[in-house]
Amino acid sequence: MTQVASKVTRISDLPDFDMADYLSSEEDIIEYMRQVLEDGDPNEIGAALGTIARVRGMTQLAKDTGLSRESLYKSLSGDRSPSSDTLLKVIKALGFKLTIEPIAHA
Repeated sequence: MTQVASKVTRISDLPDFDMADYLSSEEDIIEYMRQVLEDGDPNEIGAALGTIARVRGMTQLAKDTGLSRESLYKSLSGDRSPSSDTLLKVIKALGFKLTIEPIAHA
């Protein structure tokens, strides 16, 4: 009887996941943002905007918003909730707009 050697993979050996690697089109970016907004977690929203900013270019976003790159990296890290002022500036500078619609009740 032949034994098959099992290979153990350690979590530390796995590559880091970066959502930016999977946002290759505007459709991907929009769908990603829709999903994050549906969840409604402010930290996650900030992190998603930060991911999109990295895909499109953080330096340009800094110019477009008038905020420093360092400030944007901190605000959009997902470690804290960005201020509404920062969120609105970033959303606009990334070419998005917020819309409101009623929640469908069952």
